[in-house]
Amino acid sequence: MSKYFGNLTERMNHFREELLEAKPFVCAERAILTTEAYKEHADKPVHLKRAYMLEKILNNMSIFIEDDTLIVGNQASSNRSAPIFPEYAMDWVINELDEFDKRDGDVFYITEETKEKLRGIADYWYHNTVKDKGLASMPPASKVFYDLGIIKAEGNITSGDAHIAADYGKVMKFGLKDYERRTKEAMAALDLTDFNNIKKYHFYQAILIVIKAVRDFAKRYADLALEMAEKEINEKRKAELLEISRIMNKVPYEAADSYYEAIQSMWFIHLILQIESNGHSLSYGRMDQYLYPYYKKDLEAGVITEDSACELLTNLWLKTFTINKIRSWSHTQFSAGSPLYQNVTIGGQTPDKKDAVNPLSYIILKSVAQTRLPQPNLTVRYHKGLDDKFMNECIEVVKLGFGMPAFNSDEIIIPSFIKRGIKEEDAYNYSAIGCVEVAVPGKWGYRCTGMSFLNFPKSLLIAMNDGVDPKSGIKLVDGVGHFKDMTNYEDLKKAWDVIIRDFTRHSVIIENCCDIVLEEEVPDILCSALVEDCIGRGKAIKEGGAIYDFVSGLQVGIANLADSLAAIKKLVFEEKKISPAELWSALEEDFAGEEGKKIQNMLIYDAPKYGNDDDYVDLLVKEAYEIYIDEVVKYPNTRYGRGPIGGLRYAGTSSISANVGQGLGTLATPDGRNAGTPLAEGCSPSHSMDTNGPTAVFKSVAKLPTEDITGGVLLNQKVTPALLSKEENKQKLIMLIRTFFNRLKGFHVQYNVVDKETLLDAQKHPERHRDLIVRVAGYSAFFNVLSKQTQDDIIERTEQTL
Repeated sequence: MSKYFGNLTERMNHFREELLEAKPFVCAERAILTTEAYKEHADKPVHLKRAYMLEKILNNMSIFIEDDTLIVGNQASSNRSAPIFPEYAMDWVINELDEFDKRDGDVFYITEETKEKLRGIADYWYHNTVKDKGLASMPPASKVFYDLGIIKAEGNITSGDAHIAADYGKVMKFGLKDYERRTKEAMAALDLTDFNNIKKYHFYQAILIVIKAVRDFAKRYADLALEMAEKEINEKRKAELLEISRIMNKVPYEAADSYYEAIQSMWFIHLILQIESNGHSLSYGRMDQYLYPYYKKDLEAGVITEDSACELLTNLWLKTFTINKIRSWSHTQFSAGSPLYQNVTIGGQTPDKKDAVNPLSYIILKSVAQTRLPQPNLTVRYHKGLDDKFMNECIEVVKLGFGMPAFNSDEIIIPSFIKRGIKEEDAYNYSAIGCVEVAVPGKWGYRCTGMSFLNFPKSLLIAMNDGVDPKSGIKLVDGVGHFKDMTNYEDLKKAWDVIIRDFTRHSVIIENCCDIVLEEEVPDILCSALVEDCIGRGKAIKEGGAIYDFVSGLQVGIANLADSLAAIKKLVFEEKKISPAELWSALEEDFAGEEGKKIQNMLIYDAPKYGNDDDYVDLLVKEAYEIYIDEVVKYPNTRYGRGPIGGLRYAGTSSISANVGQGLGTLATPDGRNAGTPLAEGCSPSHSMDTNGPTAVFKSVAKLPTEDITGGVLLNQKVTPALLSKEENKQKLIMLIRTFFNRLKGFHVQYNVVDKETLLDAQKHPERHRDLIVRVAGYSAFFNVLSKQTQDDIIERTEQTL
């Protein structure tokens, strides 16, 4: 697979082939067990109900140990199968049962037996899910934005939150028994005559139930491994199974004492967190930091070699890939490729501001290169002191063409954190969470980004249409005037100001409704126990248990907004080549007819475009974006004043594949984009509009208020494999990245290294490109599982030269 990094061991290669050949099925086990637990414990307080639910699942779900694996733990009844989480939503599951295997992308298979099992529990969940209660709680004036697709928050109420990294290092070091001890001590200290402590008491009870359930779950694997060992005739495999049994009788309840034990402990917790709640973007954090002491000790003692350590990591990535998630089709369009966004962060700096790269950082790079899968989502923390040797290794992985690693910059993120009140030592310990969003592992609450998606280009069209949604005809805001009657650009700016502030307020209302129902209905007990200071405060994460709690929504279509504003200002109000009425008519008719095409061509070719280092357009979008930022920071989240530092909101551009889904419902826009076509993703320029090379793109992006967009400034770039095959171009790319982060204060960049011809051939002959992986947004996915529209979107991205 990789001449530079070497190949997987024979057993791991065999395991990988098995996983790639495995059909993703829908698994009903968790749904059935959850329903039974909810019925059995219907009278219990919600924290206890959730604890007993997880206990029921872990005690009764199918378990197995693959022939090739050294690490154990499975999410569903078979690898790559996706469980159903009925407590969040069941309507879309029942409605789409017969469509899962007929999808254009993200296909899942389902047996008739599974369909019947799911139909059998549907009545219990009717009007009884998080989605049902979340939608019912939304005020009609705000819910209309959700229904029209202007503000989307479906993922928040159809699945768990996640977007978080637990403190895996602490679990390794102390074991769950230390959390058990702390919980018992906190529970014993409660004065139950104070009614506020009753809820805390239930929370502590729930933690103790869950810790025991995790220990019993591990014991199930220990017993299975021992049983398999007794039947195994291959002496080597017998010894491995006996070792697995020993380890599973120990971790994660006891502290890990070896590299192998530490990895198994970490994986087991990571797995159960995703069985507890199917929220995505559950991330590993700074693995090269907390795992390195175990590696160093065992390497020096001769317990492991670099090769055996690398094999265990590749095994971990393969197990990580076994986890799968099925979404409704409408939500799938926002997360094409069934991504889990399980991020691993390496590099960066230590709290005393030294380079944090260590030998394990290199091995993690090597293991990800060897495994070559969409998971984990690998991020490198860049800083000025990152040496050329490590940068070279990173670019060698980039050259392999599966979209990793992404780069996040300490130079902008750490100061942004400190400005927001994060302690310096914690700011220096941040990690990527999911795509490009960032947080402090083990101390930060849910949804550091991804609360909702706000469609900027659609918002502009409504601002031009006197506050009326042009697609539905519904009046959303009064008194902004129609574009046809505007006489100058200032009129449009005023309309945008009114609209975007109003829409921002509605996004906050929708997000708060989601958060309230998640807090009341589905507290995650294990995850809360592993985040500071939930045990100390006696509160789950949604109740204010985390040390820090900042969130962001995501703003979609940044480049479309930029190019639209520039085209209007220049062509309509300055040069008067197009009248306001003519432009509006062309947009309504999707540039139909000869006159429509003429106007579309002017919009595309005669106006400045974002991504070319042109202040005319770049500063227009900066100004427009700052209005949103100015408004959103006014509104705290539901944890404000309940314990965490922060409890506030900020901006974010990590729009994942929402640009495709939100583009479907957006009419033609003043940048010349046709109705229904994808919007620009992240903060990347619109396709083929960035004509002045990558440096100009970096300069345009850097003009955004990146220090205020703490939710992530996602930039995708695309280069050809032929380009990076030359050593001089590789070095140019390194220098370009350094310039972007050191001088321009860039936040993030990632690369697709694939040529257009390969992608087109993969569309026609998918069987020839089974292993083709592309960077979709802040994550990678197998090209063949994507819908055609998402594939087309990737194909049309600009190929940069150096």
